[in-house]
Amino acid sequence: MRLVNKKIGFAVTGSHCTLEKILSEVKRLVEEGAEVTPILSENVQQTDTRFGEARLWTEKLVEITKKEPITSITEAEPIGPKGLLDVVLIAPCTGNTLAKLANGITDGTVLMAAKAHLRNQRPVVLAVSTNDGLGFNAKNIGLLLNSKNIYFVPFGQDDPVKKPGSLVAKMDKILDTVEGALAGKQIQPLLYGWEKS
Repeated sequence: MRLVNKKIGFAVTGSHCTLEKILSEVKRLVEEGAEVTPILSENVQQTDTRFGEARLWTEKLVEITKKEPITSITEAEPIGPKGLLDVVLIAPCTGNTLAKLANGITDGTVLMAAKAHLRNQRPVVLAVSTNDGLGFNAKNIGLLLNSKNIYFVPFGQDDPVKKPGSLVAKMDKILDTVEGALAGKQIQPLLYGWEKS
C-alpha cells in the first residue's frame, strides 16, 4: 500500500458532472492505506442537480471514507493550527475555486481548508474541471502553477471541438499526483492529449 498512515483531505467542489468519477478515486486512496477526510464545498452540500442529489453524494463519501465530512469554514480552520492533514486534494477543482485560490479569497469550506493547510507549507493538489481553463481561468492556472506547495493532477482539453476552453484533469492520475506531491514533486507530463473513450 502506497499511502499508509497518510492523512488526506479530499475536498470536493461543484463540478457536478465529475462527481461520479471521483468516487472511485476516493476508494483507491482508502485502499492504498490513506485516512481520507471528505471536505465539501457549499455547492456540493446544498445543490441537487441532474447528476444527483446533494445528500446522496455526502452519503457515498461517508460510506467510502468512514468519516464525517468537514462542511464549514469553522470546521476547516483547525486543519492549519492543529496540522491535521498531510495533503489536501481538491477534486474536482472548479474554475471558481481556482480563481479564488489564486487570488487569496477564502470564503468557503474548501478554500479555508486549502489556506489553513498551506500555512503549514504542506501540499495542495488540484484536479481541475472547468469550462474556462483556456479562457478567463488560464491566468489563474498560470499563477497556481508557479505557487509553492501547489501541485496539479495532469490535465487536458476534454472536448476541443465543442468546448475549446474546457480543461479536465485525468482523474486516474490522482493517486500518482498525491504520492508525488507528498515527496515534493510534480508528476509529469502535466499536459496530455485527450483520448475519447
